[in-house]
Amino acid sequence: MFSRSVFFLLLISNFSFSQLSVRNDAYVFINDEVVFVEDDINLNETNSSMYLRNEAQVIQGTGVTGNSGVGELSVYQEGNVGEYEYNYWCSPIGSKTSNNVNNPFGVTFLNDVTGLITSTPATVTHLPGYNGTSSPLVIEDYWIWKYIASDEYSEWQHVRGATSLNPGEGFTMKGTVGSGDAQRYDFRGKPNNGTISVSVDNNQLSLVGNPYPSALDALAYIHDPQNAAVITGTLQYWEQDPSVNSHHLNNYEGGYATYTINAAGTVETSISAVFNTYNNDGSINVAGTGTGSKTPRRYIPIGQGFMVEGTALGVVRAKNSHRIYIKETHVDSEFFKNSDPKNKAKKTTDGFSKVPSDYKRFRLNVDFNDTYTRQLVETFHGSATDGFDYGLESKINEGEILASDALWSIDGKPYLAEALPFDPTLRIPLTIKVNKETPIRIRIADIQNFESDQAIYVHDIENNTFVDLKSQDFNINLDTGNYTDRFKIVFEKNSLSTTEANLEDLRVFQNNAIAQLKISNPNALNIKAFSLFDVAGKQVLNKRVLDSKKAYTHSTKSLSDGMYIVQINLDNNQVFNKKIIIANKN
Repeated sequence: MFSRSVFFLLLISNFSFSQLSVRNDAYVFINDEVVFVEDDINLNETNSSMYLRNEAQVIQGTGVTGNSGVGELSVYQEGNVGEYEYNYWCSPIGSKTSNNVNNPFGVTFLNDVTGLITSTPATVTHLPGYNGTSSPLVIEDYWIWKYIASDEYSEWQHVRGATSLNPGEGFTMKGTVGSGDAQRYDFRGKPNNGTISVSVDNNQLSLVGNPYPSALDALAYIHDPQNAAVITGTLQYWEQDPSVNSHHLNNYEGGYATYTINAAGTVETSISAVFNTYNNDGSINVAGTGTGSKTPRRYIPIGQGFMVEGTALGVVRAKNSHRIYIKETHVDSEFFKNSDPKNKAKKTTDGFSKVPSDYKRFRLNVDFNDTYTRQLVETFHGSATDGFDYGLESKINEGEILASDALWSIDGKPYLAEALPFDPTLRIPLTIKVNKETPIRIRIADIQNFESDQAIYVHDIENNTFVDLKSQDFNINLDTGNYTDRFKIVFEKNSLSTTEANLEDLRVFQNNAIAQLKISNPNALNIKAFSLFDVAGKQVLNKRVLDSKKAYTHSTKSLSDGMYIVQINLDNNQVFNKKIIIANKN
């Protein structure tokens, strides 16, 4: 084991240690570089220090669970909002208690920068106007909250200045007066290290984040098998309208941008926030007010907080294996900002990330009365399924759906991003709901890897019209209502769904010799779904179809012998039922 005691080390260049130990009043200064430490960091005494400056970072190996000593690591991060808006944060450090575990954090550990290595503790207090200040740094503690495995506004936990944020838990904090929306904070404490767990639960949100003094790779985090078992795979980033200067909840305008990535790391799906207004109880008001401009990116910088939605009771984990050295000046890493520094190399097309050549993708912008825009993403690949595709699809929380909104539907649940295998006969339902008579415009924001002659139509079934979005926008005034079956995204003109189909043309066959159910559809009626029910009325199969093929088959090997009802739903809401007998051959 290599131990190193250092008085002053400037410009460490990708240096690696098996163990790093700093004694007495010595310190390590790392400038614009990364230090790798395989084992633990021991900042032994009170004045033993480590300074990360100019995007310097430290990464540790996988064999340790914490760091030791009562010294401190110092690392900077800048907020990007003013005194009326929230950033979501997650601390890379905890208290300097002498132990070998990660310790709790409180905003009293934040310092005001005074020199290259010097700083003074921030004042953490309540001020009469609820506004923090930049010079000197005074943090208004009323705005420090956390949110763990919860789904109600009332379940936000008030932290204020307490040292009660567990490692990995995110927290909210507003900016300061006089910072130009760029308040710099000096995080000083014992650096976090090893696996850090935060509670999650099914259909509940948890505010978490990057808990390390290094960048975090969203790909490794999302596709870690333990995380994939307990979260949806979509990270949610809060953005607030900076032009609204109010601390009153019912004046807030904000929302969540979303980010996910496929397992190969080749397909990123990020969607801008839609700003909502809020009632005094935290519920969304009836009107959207605008669209966010910030973009989540793959590499999560130091200090960044975000929401995850749970799919099971358990914990979501950040691990050393998720850490990576990526500077914020990299094109795929920034503290959820809305501008690209000039030294970033563009890797996008029209501002959107590119997909590989074997994928197709388009984005729809659905504009509501020219007030706000809901963006929806549709991705096509042979690996996609009719069910949920982790890393390609993003749900929208039920509580984030506006009174006037647009979304995809997968198994009856609302989505912002959907993935399917491409077939020109697909008919993809587009749900639009409006709470009052509203002008709606649907337009293409991005098209990738479609043939030049491949149309992308909005099919208005009620009016039997097809509008090719590649050549013009679709405009309509809609009365109050929830339109779940009226609008389809299609790739071929086909008016069969607008007429009463002859259900006698559908045929259902059960071939027990090969344990296979077959549906014959000689007139290529537009089938939305087919289901199978047992004699007790229990649904044992529900398959979304979204196309008009002339035949479908499904294995019945896993089903018990007995009588079943096949139910076929057409996209014009006609329903066909047929009894079958399943008698599997042994």
